[in-house]
Amino acid sequence: MGKLNTLDWICLILVIIGGLNWLLVGLFEFNLVAGIFGATSTLSKIVYILVGLATLYVLILLVPKMGKRAKA
Repeated sequence: MGKLNTLDWICLILVIIGGLNWLLVGLFEFNLVAGIFGATSTLSKIVYILVGLATLYVLILLVPKMGKRAKA
């Protein structure tokens, strides 16, 4: 895989956090983000928005980068 820039790393970390949070929700019915920041807090909403935007970034920009590198 090619070198990741700072934004790539931030988005990758946010997507991993979101995935782990969903794992906890699925296995233990525990929402870590809501547990840390409160279920309806502004901070929770910000985290959810950032994770969603990071996911879109990964889908739109990072996945094609990875595909080009795999063909080389």
